[in-house]
Amino acid sequence: MENILLQKANYLAEESGVDVTIITTDQQRRGCFFPISPKIHLIDLDINYCDAKRSKFWHLKKLYLHKLHKKRLTQVLHKERFDICISLMDFDFKFLPDIKDGSKKVAEYHFSRYAKALSATNPVKRYLQRLRTYSWISSLKKLDRFIVLTTRDKEQWGDLKNMEVIPNFISQYPTTASDLNHKRIISVGRYSYQKGFDMLLKAWSMVQDKLSDWELVIFGGGDKTVYEDMVNSLNLDRVTLNPPTADIGKEYLESSMYVMSSRFEGLPLVLQEAMSYGLLVISFDCPCGPSDIIKPEFGVLVENGDVEQLAASIIQAASAPDWLKSAGVIARSNSLRFLKPEIMSKWESLFSDLMQN
Repeated sequence: MENILLQKANYLAEESGVDVTIITTDQQRRGCFFPISPKIHLIDLDINYCDAKRSKFWHLKKLYLHKLHKKRLTQVLHKERFDICISLMDFDFKFLPDIKDGSKKVAEYHFSRYAKALSATNPVKRYLQRLRTYSWISSLKKLDRFIVLTTRDKEQWGDLKNMEVIPNFISQYPTTASDLNHKRIISVGRYSYQKGFDMLLKAWSMVQDKLSDWELVIFGGGDKTVYEDMVNSLNLDRVTLNPPTADIGKEYLESSMYVMSSRFEGLPLVLQEAMSYGLLVISFDCPCGPSDIIKPEFGVLVENGDVEQLAASIIQAASAPDWLKSAGVIARSNSLRFLKPEIMSKWESLFSDLMQN
């Protein structure tokens, strides 16, 4: 989210000449991790939620910090008189519409509506998370615009008249594509329940004997112990569980197929990135994102959680080299719709529409 935010802000400040200010709550005089334009103004409200979360009195402190947050943000908005104020939906979006400073109020959500519920393995927590997102509706209705990443997520939020879909963008379009001569399948993401690598490994156990000259490589951060144990228990061959890499482009170029086994997503940028390198993409039709990205001409949507169908789709694609190559060309061309200028034009149209109403 921080990376996407700063890329948007940099584009608006440098390419569109917009006067951009980023307001934070927990910066604590640290610099930005990602590059930031010198034209962007930074204001920190010095609320420090992160420090308070470590306290056993967090729930009491949170009430106080919410009031302090609203007070300080109200002071800044009345002083600066912005035209548009955008929330990334942490602690401020519920009270943002109540600040009558004259600015248009927008919120953008970088997850899918039920992502937190789906990530909860405890049924009680899952139910509470669903109640939590339901409680947001009254606040979201007060906004001038509510932005989600996918059409499928828009459907999940229901009949909100102020809702609009604007996906995230890929940072850059690679100058070269994979030649698709590498019998190598790649997947990228944190070693976590969400990414479903356990299901990918089960699918590979059905694939490896039929595709004896293909390999599977996974790149990601986090604890991979569980998946290493699965590799051993399932007697898997030609599987490599790698740490993150700073040059993921090189890995895409040395692969011919991208497989995503996630249980849920917001908008999986890895699919868009893989397409930009000319890879055929196969993914579970999980909520949300893959169905917005993948078309039959260059990829396969598999029923969510159907491991056998995932394995069959991998075998079918690997056994059709002509389709693999033609699909890769179409995938690369299709990824152009996710380039930064294309997506930022949607944001600029949104801003123009808000200012006219």
